[in-house]
Amino acid sequence: MFKKIAIFGVGLIGGSFALALKNAEAVERVLGLGRSTASLARARELGIIDEIATSVAEAVRDTDLILVAAPVAQTEAILAAIAPYLQPGTVVTDAGSTKSDVVAAARKALGVKVAQFVPGHPIAGRELNGPDAAIADLYVGKKVVLAPLAENTPQDVARVAEAWRQCGAIIHQLTPEKHDCVFAAVSHLPHLLAYALVDDIANKPHADLLFQYAASGFRDFTRIAGSSPEMWRDISLANQTALLHELDSYLVQLTQVRALLAVGDGPALEAVYANAQRARHNWIKTIEAAEKPEKQGGD
Repeated sequence: MFKKIAIFGVGLIGGSFALALKNAEAVERVLGLGRSTASLARARELGIIDEIATSVAEAVRDTDLILVAAPVAQTEAILAAIAPYLQPGTVVTDAGSTKSDVVAAARKALGVKVAQFVPGHPIAGRELNGPDAAIADLYVGKKVVLAPLAENTPQDVARVAEAWRQCGAIIHQLTPEKHDCVFAAVSHLPHLLAYALVDDIANKPHADLLFQYAASGFRDFTRIAGSSPEMWRDISLANQTALLHELDSYLVQLTQVRALLAVGDGPALEAVYANAQRARHNWIKTIEAAEKPEKQGGD
């Protein structure tokens, strides 16, 4: 399907993308580029990439598809480096967890070539980082949200969508603005809360004792606090307005629950817990069950 793809950032997200396309026999040659020579060497050793690009020009030349899989704060600089060498027919996409800022960066960096940039966001991940965390089935049955621009051709959007389908993903579309509002609530806020809770526990004078007795509930709730701090710093700042809105809403909820606890209102607390339990059960049944790999025939 692709003769050559280039990946800027060969860690979990970019590396898993490359491995998935290789397993699907959808790509002939993968070039990698990034900040860390050690990570690039490891990616080549693991068979994630076929070659380490010696320059941006080499990575971009005669390339069918470019994936920017670096922290969102680096997007503008990477796209600006790509722009002088970007040839007609090459499609660029990204894997950033925010979209409005990425679109603004792309317009600034690419100018008229922004038509060749199709914003994307794979909804998958692990708490591990780097090339060693990459797995070929990371995207199987998982959503990938595309946020096409008015300038994009249907053919370029379809090409990016098909690349992700070859990885086993299910394609959805949102506007950049809607994307950022949605993920502030269901992804960015949970990460903020997990980091804050673990940081709070770690800063207590008896932290060692607390961690000694933390079990599966704590581990499950805080799993995502093992993710890249640099990446989530960038995401938090990039989606600051929407994230602050969701955080304020959550603080109101916490204040209300605290008031119920303070007065010992058991029935009201149970009602909050029961509503949350019902909502989670419904989510599991109607969303996760509907998106098992064998159900992925449509968008």
